Amino acid sequence: MLGKIGISVLGLLITSPCWAQEPMSPLPEDDSKTVIRIGGFYSNSNSSMDVTNPILGNDFEIDFEQDLKLEESQFLPFFEVFYHFNDKHSLYIDWKQLHRNADVQQITTPFQVNLDDQIYDIQLGAKIKTTLNIDIARIGYGYNFLQGNNYNLGLSLGLHAMFIETGFEGNIGACIDGGSLDTCGATPTNQMVEESVTAPLPDIGLYGDYEFMPGFRFTAHAQYFYIKLDDLKGNLVDIRAGVEAEITENWHMTAAFNYYEVDVDYVHKKTQADLHIANYNLHYSFIGPMLSVSYHF
Repeated sequence: MLGKIGISVLGLLITSPCWAQEPMSPLPEDDSKTVIRIGGFYSNSNSSMDVTNPILGNDFEIDFEQDLKLEESQFLPFFEVFYHFNDKHSLYIDWKQLHRNADVQQITTPFQVNLDDQIYDIQLGAKIKTTLNIDIARIGYGYNFLQGNNYNLGLSLGLHAMFIETGFEGNIGACIDGGSLDTCGATPTNQMVEESVTAPLPDIGLYGDYEFMPGFRFTAHAQYFYIKLDDLKGNLVDIRAGVEAEITENWHMTAAFNYYEVDVDYVHKKTQADLHIANYNLHYSFIGPMLSVSYHF
């Protein structure tokens, strides 16, 4: 009797497999995406720094391109990574490099500059080499607050970190504590004199994209911030607009135009007696086209 019952139960399970096992639910689709973009931009730079006239004693702006002969136009690299958690949330990081140096055989505008809490004197006719290296890193978070079938509009919160190195090498005089303006050039220094400043500037911005035809998308972002913290004051403007074309499902190409401006004012803690020298105030901007290729996965 028990054998017949067992055979009947086994036959019932075989003919009705759904009783023995619940149907599996489909796995949720992973809508995260990573974008890696590499490219270059042709920058038309304008940079200046506040210095002091050793004869008149007044502050003025010395132009790195006009007065110190730094190259005005350059083709420079950049790198960007975006990670999209889903359609609304993303993280991004990018980096630009702007390194320049130039030699001047005869300085036509003498000036004094405060670098690393030391005053230096560059006299009329001096031969010097100028270095201005700027690296810009950007990291942040983006949130798409408005979306449609072919457009997105979002808000970004992030941080620009600028690594700035300003240096001079050549016929330079070092001012001695307690000295006067007239004796600043009497103590020559043969080494490179420089100031390295890291300027973290938080930013807030808007970004968006619009697919105006299949495979072609207009993209743009605008960021701005102003900060005053202890001895550092600065502001930035970062604007970019361009068109992204889908070459394949994974490979895209972008042509854009970028405008970037930053002012960094750094008050030195140490001053020398009876010498009025301008603080380290650097003003920098560039504008130019950008071309990049990106991989989406």
